Amino acid sequence: MLTYRDGEQFPGVIGETLADSIPAWPTGPKAPPGAPNVVMIVLDDVGYAQLSPFGSDLDTPNIARLAKAGLRFRNFHTTAMCSPTRACLLTGRSQHTCGIGGITDLAMGYPGFNGRIPKSCGFIPEVLRQAGWATYAVGKWHLAPSDEIHAGANRDRWPLGQGFERFFGFIGAETNHWAPDLVIDNTMISPEFPAEYHLTQDLTDHAIGMLTDLRAVDPDKPFFMYLAYGACHAPHHAPRDFIDAYQGRFDEGWDAWRMRTHQRQLESGLIPPGTALSERPDWVQEWSTLPAEEQRAYARMMEVFAGFLTHTDYHIGRLLDFLEAAGQSDNTMVILLSDNGASAEGGPNGTFNENFLFNGLPHDLATTMRLVDKLGGPDSYGHYPWGWAYAGNTPFKRWKRETHEGGIGDPLIVAGKGVTQAADGDNVRHQYVHATDVAATVLDVCGIEIPEVLNGVPQEPLAGATFLRSLQDAAAPEHRTMQYYEQFACRALYHHGWKAVAYHPMAIARYSPTDDSRRPFDEDIWELYHVAVDPSESNDLAASHPDKLEELKAIWWEQARIYNALPLQSDRAFAVGRPHTIRERSRYELRQGAAPIPEEVAPNLKLRPHTVVARFEIPVGGGDGVLLAQGGKFGGFSLWVRDSVPRFTYNFAGIDSHEIIGTTTLGAGTHTVGVSVTPVAGLQMDAVMHVDGVKSGAVSLPRTSLLRFTLAGEGMCCGYDDGTPVGDYSSPFAYNGRIESVTIDVSGAEFTDVVAEVERAWRTQ
Repeated sequence: MLTYRDGEQFPGVIGETLADSIPAWPTGPKAPPGAPNVVMIVLDDVGYAQLSPFGSDLDTPNIARLAKAGLRFRNFHTTAMCSPTRACLLTGRSQHTCGIGGITDLAMGYPGFNGRIPKSCGFIPEVLRQAGWATYAVGKWHLAPSDEIHAGANRDRWPLGQGFERFFGFIGAETNHWAPDLVIDNTMISPEFPAEYHLTQDLTDHAIGMLTDLRAVDPDKPFFMYLAYGACHAPHHAPRDFIDAYQGRFDEGWDAWRMRTHQRQLESGLIPPGTALSERPDWVQEWSTLPAEEQRAYARMMEVFAGFLTHTDYHIGRLLDFLEAAGQSDNTMVILLSDNGASAEGGPNGTFNENFLFNGLPHDLATTMRLVDKLGGPDSYGHYPWGWAYAGNTPFKRWKRETHEGGIGDPLIVAGKGVTQAADGDNVRHQYVHATDVAATVLDVCGIEIPEVLNGVPQEPLAGATFLRSLQDAAAPEHRTMQYYEQFACRALYHHGWKAVAYHPMAIARYSPTDDSRRPFDEDIWELYHVAVDPSESNDLAASHPDKLEELKAIWWEQARIYNALPLQSDRAFAVGRPHTIRERSRYELRQGAAPIPEEVAPNLKLRPHTVVARFEIPVGGGDGVLLAQGGKFGGFSLWVRDSVPRFTYNFAGIDSHEIIGTTTLGAGTHTVGVSVTPVAGLQMDAVMHVDGVKSGAVSLPRTSLLRFTLAGEGMCCGYDDGTPVGDYSSPFAYNGRIESVTIDVSGAEFTDVVAEVERAWRTQ
């Protein structure tokens, strides 16, 4: 058989001459005429009540116009975390089936949690691409294993390896919105950012640009655009005018804001009549009891978040305007949602630097109070207090990372193709929807099915079920009657209008001094709610309906085994024990100009003896620039040269910066500068610098990073400093001479019991 297309038999005729032959041309896949476009907009850490169509008084006029033209799903549910929800949205399978039981950074060596989505869970963009759709991804990815996000990584699980044809954005969990880590397609880039740069605008520009490019050459090809903003995940960053527009709007505090928001939700028909406002727990501070200076600081943090959200809404409006102007609105299904509930990672007091949490440390309130006026700008990496997170999830309990409704109940808006509004104008849908259902519904609207075999790999069946009927009929029957949940060992099961839920604490998310993440799981308290009439989980029926509770608990265990949601474990910390994809070694030799090395695969220098030795030339006229840096303004270290004088700077979480300044100005020629760092006690280490074999300074580092310098990227760089600067210079501050090599020795023992180290760190603060 003559090879024609994908192994098909050639349908033409090949004779001895052209005259007795009939040609047949292989063609690419072509979608059916009139096939719809799909735009999926994913917001990050935006709570149920933070969008104006869901009761908020925050200014989101463009999201509101989308909701007015479409439908609000008041009973939409996610997985309570970003990576797992995104896996559900893009594959239609359970997060544990995808191996993404938690975020990819906190993987474990079990099938439901290993952080590597199997090819048996094919992505819907790959299915649509093969059916003739253009497929584009813009923004946050966070679906690649955290040890595969470096320049030398296998890219099978990057966007282009999962069915997208173009990508612009960042691969990891979060990034600095003023100076982000960026990737174009499969290439990491380190641009210099103009003064007015903001990531949200850049992402929107690229989304519009990709669609403009498509329509310039093909006016008919349908597209699938996945636009996953970094907003409103920490760090909360927004232009000052958007923040200042909210000045004074939150001075009454989160308790009053919750009550007013709840009332708006009832009046608008979003939530059923009689839905109670869940009671504020005692570990969320009562606003009226706070000192006036704290009230002002916390109100400002909410102004920053609100400005961030309104700024994002403005750019969503630009995309909607583009679709309308291009004549694409009528044939485009637009889906807008959040990936989990509002985040409490700012702790009780909020923070100027969220990275404290990821080192297992309490936030530094004194420094945050001192820097309040800088929040939202380039000198901050901020997050609001958990009182605002609780309010942002009104009327629900709790928040992100947990399986009460505050963690899994989220806003969902669907407009455009496939949507029919009720004649009376009621645009609220009450059907129970899960994130896996979104993928199934997209495929249904497009008229495409998941194949049994995709790219030679047999496929897992979809866990999601289409809710297309509810897009067209408010009275459509429930398409989903059961759904299990698990996140950091918090568990829940929804079953025919009932819900059983159990909370388990995390080591790095303390709500009170009595929280103990190591308590036995069988000591967790299960609650029972009839959420069909009590969606805010305000009336615990566990005592009055013990048989119903036991029934749902038994079903949860069945579902957990079916979907690989076991073993239970709450203390997950940066994939401890995972075999490296790169050969581990005790000595690393880096070369000038190499792409940044993410912390996951860089040599671990935290709380272990190590040395850094740079051999480099001072050019005639003097040497300036970075020899080696890791991290940035909010945590990291740098070995650098200014005016031919070597320096070593250690920056702890953006609050403690300690420096060694060499005692000698180096002349033109080759020199060797080394820094030895030795743990002392607690989080303290000591550093000594040697220049050309002679001691040239020392410094005590009273506090050093325990787990991560930053989650913003800002990897280890040789010859420059990407992103934000560690020291007193402007990035990238590339070295102006030749660096022969930088050698790092990490032969000293490193700690392995992360949870014990976190516990110790808390005790010593």
